[in-house]
Amino acid sequence: MNTFKSTTLAIQHLLAMYAGAILVPLIIGGAIGFNSTQMTYLVAIDIMMCGIATLLQVYSGKFIGIGLPVVLGCTFTAVSPIIAIGTNPEQGITDIYGSIIASGLIVVIIAGFFGKLVKFFPPVVTGSVVSIIGISLLPVALNNMAGGQGAEDFASGSNIALAFITLVIILIVYRFSTGFIRAISILVGLVAGTILGAFMGKVNFDPVAEADVFHMVQPFYFGMPTFDVTAIITMTLVAMVSLVESSGVYFALSDICNKKLDSKDLARGYRSEGLASVIGGIFNAFPYTTFSQNVGLTRMSGVKDRKVIYITGGLLVALGFLPKIAALTTIIPTSVLGAAMLAMFGMVITQGMGMLVPVMNESAENAMIAAIAVSLGVGVSVVPGIFDALPEKVSILTSNGIVCGSVTAIILNILFNMIGPKHKKDPMHGEA
Repeated sequence: MNTFKSTTLAIQHLLAMYAGAILVPLIIGGAIGFNSTQMTYLVAIDIMMCGIATLLQVYSGKFIGIGLPVVLGCTFTAVSPIIAIGTNPEQGITDIYGSIIASGLIVVIIAGFFGKLVKFFPPVVTGSVVSIIGISLLPVALNNMAGGQGAEDFASGSNIALAFITLVIILIVYRFSTGFIRAISILVGLVAGTILGAFMGKVNFDPVAEADVFHMVQPFYFGMPTFDVTAIITMTLVAMVSLVESSGVYFALSDICNKKLDSKDLARGYRSEGLASVIGGIFNAFPYTTFSQNVGLTRMSGVKDRKVIYITGGLLVALGFLPKIAALTTIIPTSVLGAAMLAMFGMVITQGMGMLVPVMNESAENAMIAAIAVSLGVGVSVVPGIFDALPEKVSILTSNGIVCGSVTAIILNILFNMIGPKHKKDPMHGEA
């Protein structure tokens, strides 16, 4: 694949994750009360660190790197705990970054042990996790198609029309083209949708005009880190949860790339995420995890070349230094992004289903595991406050649908498939 094609595909990956990547710093910075200058730095350094984290992960070395075409961004699991630490009168912004650095170091140290847990992630578990991830992300896509939650013109006819026109363009390109053009169908849809959005008055060029041309990053921008024990414990639990989420993405990509993962591969992947969090804490960014929307893009495009992701990581790093160029991606209308997300998240769901169907046909136990795990995971995403009465430390595992469903799948798999005598296949599946 030549450099032009690889770069075009890399831009498509960048656009697929950009909105999600900047959302975390915008939410956290707004909640803590950052001013515009601080917010600009926070978003820029976050984008740069997404690139560094991606490069660490796509690399396949002796100690770090899962070696799969994976893109990393801020984990949404960390948003609430970080805001809680930053707004706590007895803690503060420096405790946030101290806890991120410490939890990252802990992940690096325990990565080898965590990697030995691969036997707890058979297809019935990973398929359930991937399905939950895709289904749980659908509200994000639909809200964006409507113009973005909280927008004054939310669900307006123009937003819905622009979203569906973009989706139709993506589908037409995907259906009637082949090879490279088909592989970049998402990007074609984003460009066409943005052009149409400009004619509809939905493209605002002010962010580009107002952004600086060059931006220099610096370590400990918000002050030297401090280390609060409670904050460290909280962020370490968040890191463990993030590893469970990432495991599902690792296995989804391994299935797409036909690469079998072992405990050493997982350990390198976990170690990379821990190292990325340490570096992120030093430069006042956040913990990082694999972005599942890019899994859908990889599945949809059929391009598995790691060179594409290397370029994506390099572009993200460059954007961290060039906020004016980075601002160009912010002019894409939200409804256009939502249409692209719908296609990509849908592909994640079908990927999970493809992993589940064979194992569910093997036994009724596997079908029950998937049924309960997916239902509970999606249910918590739909009704997020159902477990609010539980202690705060426990609610970290139950307040997030992806995590709750993942833990449920793991526990049920142990109960049905790893403890006690092996069950025979159920008659409903053709065996007595």
